[in-house]
Amino acid sequence: MISTTDTIMSYFSTINFDQNLLLVLAIAIPGVVIFLVMTLNVMLSVYFERKVAAFMQDRLGPMEVGLFGFKGGKKFWGGIGQIIADTIKLLTKEDIMPDDADKKLMFLSPFIIITGAILTFVAVPFTEGLVVSNFNIGLLYIIAMSSVGVIGVILAGWSSNNKWSLYGAMRSAAQIISYEIPIGLSLLLIVVTVGSLQMNDIVSWQDNNRWFIIHSPFAFIAFFIFFISVVAETNRTPFDIPEAESELVAGWMTEFSGFKWSIFFMSEYANMLIVSMVASIVFLGGWLSPFKIIHLPFIPESWYLLDGFYWGIFWLLSKAIFLVFVMMWFRWTFPRLRVDQLMYVCWKVFIPFSLANLFLITLWELIF
Repeated sequence: MISTTDTIMSYFSTINFDQNLLLVLAIAIPGVVIFLVMTLNVMLSVYFERKVAAFMQDRLGPMEVGLFGFKGGKKFWGGIGQIIADTIKLLTKEDIMPDDADKKLMFLSPFIIITGAILTFVAVPFTEGLVVSNFNIGLLYIIAMSSVGVIGVILAGWSSNNKWSLYGAMRSAAQIISYEIPIGLSLLLIVVTVGSLQMNDIVSWQDNNRWFIIHSPFAFIAFFIFFISVVAETNRTPFDIPEAESELVAGWMTEFSGFKWSIFFMSEYANMLIVSMVASIVFLGGWLSPFKIIHLPFIPESWYLLDGFYWGIFWLLSKAIFLVFVMMWFRWTFPRLRVDQLMYVCWKVFIPFSLANLFLITLWELIF
């Protein structure tokens, strides 16, 4: 599969561009596109989450701020202009820094976190042929880059010179590092079964066999452990202990405001989309049509052909958005766990089960 970077370089090489400038363009263009996708994602996700929360609490959510004179009223898309208003408000707010804070590190920390999210996006394909860089170790690269954000979290908590921020940062570091283990063990099942770390190979294997989530009972357990672990890694409820407002004000983000706070916000929703896309690719068939595994007599034969470049983007994003919705559903369904409960679930439940699961699926592959 040819990557987007290779396509850009081959296109501009025909125009006799300087090689150094060509390399800069091949990196800069996908970077700008990823940043714009992340910006659009956070705007739509915030609006979507507010509407989901309102629906679950029997409210209407945003409905007053319109767009080009259109409000939408009590309909689901009511108040669509609220996302624009909130974005302008955040970007124009005063950036306040405490006097005793380490200003350089405090300025740097949000960009370290967002850089980790951007670098992770590089190896995530949207469909066959649409990926920034098609690494042959794509799955390993994604796991590695998703851990970069914890450096920014620790720096944000420490540089703020605030005890609540430091408590939140230490909790977040312990939580992210701990839950990386069951995530890695769950993904190792796919590597054992498929025999490749490349994302395209994983989807091709599911195309030739079946979606990995229904491959075996152990695969379903791996998906369950993986999904709950990534919810914990993204600091979403009921695992939002690092920013527990009832204990730590706003956790490691307490002293941040304006643009820097919006960068944290963007990275959280970007990470939600990334982990949902990875879960969709490795467990739910990626960009493959769901009708390929559902053979029902009342489904027209033409529906099985809903495949291809644009349909692939549609199916992958549909699966990912559904998983994002489940994360939002969790927020208004489950109470927050205590710190000891969080660590108990990871070290005494998920990690032992993941190790046993890895052993059992190895036997399954040898026998069947």
